[in-house]
Amino acid sequence: MDDSGSRLALLRFLERVQERDLARTRRWIADEERRQAEHQRGIEARPPKPEWLIERGLNRNNLVAVHRGDCWDPGKRAVGATRAQAIEALRQQVRACSKCRPDTELGFLDP
Repeated sequence: MDDSGSRLALLRFLERVQERDLARTRRWIADEERRQAEHQRGIEARPPKPEWLIERGLNRNNLVAVHRGDCWDPGKRAVGATRAQAIEALRQQVRACSKCRPDTELGFLDP
């Protein structure tokens, strides 16, 4: 009995399966490279963090605290502010964050 023909057919079948597996793996690699490139573009497109933050209360007109931009405890309602806005808020008796001490960095002394 000569099974060399069926053996060759099995090897050809194995080759096709492995080629499909390799093509699928290459697609996965391309997809992952695309995801990583998109992630990197997203990081690069982020606006810079503000130097100062002003935390607002539930009433948006009510200012609660002034923070440095890198403060770890600004609260969810903090918005970016310029240096002049932060100083003006401190002048209006808005409290300075006790953790990041923006008043010290701003050189603000109570009048």
